[in-house]
Amino acid sequence: MKRFLSAVSAGLLLTAGLGAAPAYAARDFVWAAGSSTVFPFATRVSEQFARKTGNRAPKVESLGTGGGIKLFCSGVGDSYPDIAIASRQMKRSEFDACASKGVKDIIELKIGFDGIVIAVDKRAPDYAFSTSALYLGLAARVLRYGQYQANPYKAWPEVGAGLPKGRIQVYGPPPSSGTRDAFVELAIEAGALRYPANKALKDKDEKRFKEMVNPLRKDGWIDSGENDNAIVQTLTKTPGALGVFGWSFLEENMDKVKGASVNGVKPSLASISDGSYPLARSLFIYVKKSNVGVTKGLREYVTEFVSDAATGRGGYLKDRGLIPLPASQHEANKAAVRTLTPMARPAA
Repeated sequence: MKRFLSAVSAGLLLTAGLGAAPAYAARDFVWAAGSSTVFPFATRVSEQFARKTGNRAPKVESLGTGGGIKLFCSGVGDSYPDIAIASRQMKRSEFDACASKGVKDIIELKIGFDGIVIAVDKRAPDYAFSTSALYLGLAARVLRYGQYQANPYKAWPEVGAGLPKGRIQVYGPPPSSGTRDAFVELAIEAGALRYPANKALKDKDEKRFKEMVNPLRKDGWIDSGENDNAIVQTLTKTPGALGVFGWSFLEENMDKVKGASVNGVKPSLASISDGSYPLARSLFIYVKKSNVGVTKGLREYVTEFVSDAATGRGGYLKDRGLIPLPASQHEANKAAVRTLTPMARPAA
């Protein structure tokens, strides 16, 4: 009888142990998905990780920041990414969506800076935009004579003196893109706020302000998917057209396209890193703590991402166009990976 009870107890312990283990078979590779801007950086780290460790290179998908975070937050297990790559910070609503699906203890790592550029073919005239001109040129509705109206402007000279001739035709990222989200915030909203009536509306009712300002026009803004290289190719074939994408793509294609100034500042490594360029932004990766030690190579891949060799001041991602963090923030990243410190719920 004692032997029988011992066997039963052992079976119960075994069952309990199995229940405590992850309820899925771990992948033998890391999976990251999200921003097209962060995609080339994540891919470069993937290549370096594979060379250093001999492990299978992580799978990196370009789905746009919103699409990547949505998939990341959809559940736990090997059917969902270990990492979301993002060209903006995770929103509170996304964080809550993660939690509702059991995705908790998320590690947030800012990996560096990038700038959103407004590019034109190398042979085209130079453009010098203000953020207010970008608002007037690209918002679906604009404030005129104290009222919000459907955007009436068809050509850039109608928007402001000194802008080159040419109809408003801008190729840019789709709604799922973090680049688009950041462009709306840094260019369109910022330009709208230069008008006192818009500022008063935001102070009174921020939700209403966003509703009236945020939608981009459909007759001058052309969604071009997540392939920024395709936008570059379009600009070289479409005289007068403009494109919106990340700094790294401008830097890689300076033989074909050039960047416009915004509020008198040209995009450059220096102006983006010191924040003087108005459309500068931060880039992020988000990691599921629960997958560390389960997905083979996840800790090593993230460690490579925040290493001096990758994202340090002289790191190989700088050659790809990433603008490094200040030394103190870079060191904080490395500490966060060592301790696996989860992020707090975002403020907004």
